Amino acid sequence: MKKCLLIPAFLLLSLSTSLYTLAADQPFKTFGDVKIFYSAFNSRFITPEVAASYNITRGKDWGLVNLAVVKDGAQGGSTALVKGHVANIIAQQQTLKFFEVREGKVVYYLAPFRFENEDAMTFKISIKPDPDKPAHNIRFQRRFYHDE
Repeated sequence: MKKCLLIPAFLLLSLSTSLYTLAADQPFKTFGDVKIFYSAFNSRFITPEVAASYNITRGKDWGLVNLAVVKDGAQGGSTALVKGHVANIIAQQQTLKFFEVREGKVVYYLAPFRFENEDAMTFKISIKPDPDKPAHNIRFQRRFYHDE
């Protein structure tokens, strides 16, 4: 049952996040034949049922970063080694603990993080889709608000 719940939430969140993304800051980065899609959002955007099924904390001060690796010609996502951290404007840093989500051919990675109201958060993430090649690094910023 949880598989049916998360895919629509993921698609909705990706679409709504891209509406807030500046034109110069696309919601993906391309590295050769690999595209890395990313977004970050308040955890309250997911339903309580989905959060419970994946053991995700929902709250006004909890966010999720979402990442998917797609290779040219592949259907769904690809697996990767993903690690990173997020920091606020005063350099308070949190290590992102990514976990893999698989739904059929779709593979993506989620990591929770905490934030204060109006925090400008900087994400630095390393993605290694091929263990024999160097990692790809992405960096992006988002501002987060408590949804009262």
